[in-house]
Amino acid sequence: MRIVIAEDLLLLRDGLVRMLTDTGHTVVAAVDNAPDLERAVQDHRPDVSIVDVRLPPGFRDEGLRAALSVRARDPKAPILILSQYVERTYATELLADGNGAIGYLLKDRVTALDEFLDALERVAAGGTAMDPEVIHQLFARNTRDRRITALTAREREVLALVAQGLSNSAICAELVLAPPSVEKHISNILTKLDLPPADNTHRRVRAVLAYLNQ
Repeated sequence: MRIVIAEDLLLLRDGLVRMLTDTGHTVVAAVDNAPDLERAVQDHRPDVSIVDVRLPPGFRDEGLRAALSVRARDPKAPILILSQYVERTYATELLADGNGAIGYLLKDRVTALDEFLDALERVAAGGTAMDPEVIHQLFARNTRDRRITALTAREREVLALVAQGLSNSAICAELVLAPPSVEKHISNILTKLDLPPADNTHRRVRAVLAYLNQ
């Protein structure tokens, strides 16, 4: 994959460059601020961008706002947020278009290289990769979507794993369920969330959005 990195910490930025290069990927740009991120994405059209939330000059939410600007120009541009923080407002807005190709991982919870690369590849392929703690913090609000309340406890459990970006087979392994059971749960979820088969929008992504937007 061709990758853009936006990370202000030199050691972490260089470490990501080295790690991704060693695993066969190409880092086309590694920048330390939000304006350079936007320019790099526009110039290189990468397969995926890795973006920190807090970037110069303000070190608040510049990275997420830059990611939103990138997605405004190209709604399907794959972006993986890699941060120490969960920024609820902009994170939800980043997911709001339902196009997928979005991930949000917490730096101190990334403990396995294979899992990180798998998340990166899922995002580049148009899927989602959400850290469970990110999901928990985005989920910890008053329920606003009555469709979500219609889900059973098991269906919510399955949907939480879908939000993390797990495939059906991975959900089977995580919950020790047979494939037909997982398929039935997902079918029920999509039906209860009023996501018909004829809808040409990515249904799993829209289901995740409904879950996170509670």
